[in-house]
Amino acid sequence: MATNSKILFLPTFLATILLSPPLISAQNSNHFSEYIGAQFTGVKFSDVPVNPNVDFHFILGFAIDYTATPTPTNGQFNVFWQSDVLTPAAVASIKQANPNVKVAVSIGGDTVNNSPASFNPTSTDTWVANAVSSLTALIQQYNLDGIDIDYEHFTGDAATFTDCIGQLITTLKNNGVISFASIAPYDDPQVQSYYQALWAQYSDVIDYVNFQFYAYAADTTESQFLSYFDTQTSTYGGKVLASFASASTGGGLSPANGFFDACNTLKSQGKLPGIFVFSADDSKSEGFEYEIQAQALLAGT
Repeated sequence: MATNSKILFLPTFLATILLSPPLISAQNSNHFSEYIGAQFTGVKFSDVPVNPNVDFHFILGFAIDYTATPTPTNGQFNVFWQSDVLTPAAVASIKQANPNVKVAVSIGGDTVNNSPASFNPTSTDTWVANAVSSLTALIQQYNLDGIDIDYEHFTGDAATFTDCIGQLITTLKNNGVISFASIAPYDDPQVQSYYQALWAQYSDVIDYVNFQFYAYAADTTESQFLSYFDTQTSTYGGKVLASFASASTGGGLSPANGFFDACNTLKSQGKLPGIFVFSADDSKSEGFEYEIQAQALLAGT
């Protein structure tokens, strides 16, 4: 019996290797992203300094398949960012003024009027159909370029989440509606189980992993951050962006406590795919000091 089990192990092991998504090693890039609009501080695209030598993405937070009541709408997405400031005209203006700028929409988010914005489909087919239709209309109205997945609460199972989100991203890309997609997990067992299932099947259509390193403890050290980064890169390959929260109440490794030192270490090792910040709303009162510093680091200036 022992001999037979060893004989059977080899093809099973090979099948596992062959079916697993390939891990791409991290490489340096000049990619910078920033979430904007979720906290209604009146921040405008034009308030944020844009370094012409980076690949700059604004991420509008958020479009959610809920009403304001809040009631889930099964994939029919509505705008929940500060839409009287961050308008279609404002998108056109910032992109015209800065050819290196693209704008994405993040779907999901944490809450709707202080209630969890749960992923709550009635069925895969209807959710995907509604999501493709409503998001295509929204993306075309605002002339957006990409989509970010930031669900943090779930009522459906991981398989349904994988099918719905994977089909959504694939369809929007195949239809030419978007040119890039990102996901925004953080280190929570349930959240990771959903996003790792999605990654396992659809990593080929996911361009960036906006991992929320600011969800770690506020006393995170530089060495801990680098360890966390390596752990997440081992899961999501070379698409993981370093991140910090600009709010004074944010967790993780802050710029004041060594974030940029850690990024310089990653860059010196050739494994800094980019940086993202949450959020422009919080940075407005501080004059975007850390956004300027992050972009300079990425641009090598």
